[in-house]
Amino acid sequence: MEMKKINAGKLRAIGYDARERRLRVEFDDGNAIDYDAVGTEVWRKLSSSGSPWSYYRDNIEEEFSGRRGRAGIDAEKKALDREALMKAFGGGSEPDGA
Repeated sequence: MEMKKINAGKLRAIGYDARERRLRVEFDDGNAIDYDAVGTEVWRKLSSSGSPWSYYRDNIEEEFSGRRGRAGIDAEKKALDREALMKAFGGGSEPDGA
């Protein structure tokens, strides 16, 4: 799911999977919530709102049930971090079975 970075209230990123009808919101504290059965109209209004935090609070937070989790780590950043750790500790490649 492609995430749109925003800086609105406690929201830091939002994303929508139209096929799955899943909305994901990520917060400034690193938490995330996935909401299922969210229509494209709700996504359109949230993503184009002049006040996405207010729209989220008024139209999504209490209207849909969500699953809490943690905001994802970008795969490229994760690979770069792994490479930096390997160099820092003298490793040239990952150990077998990693």
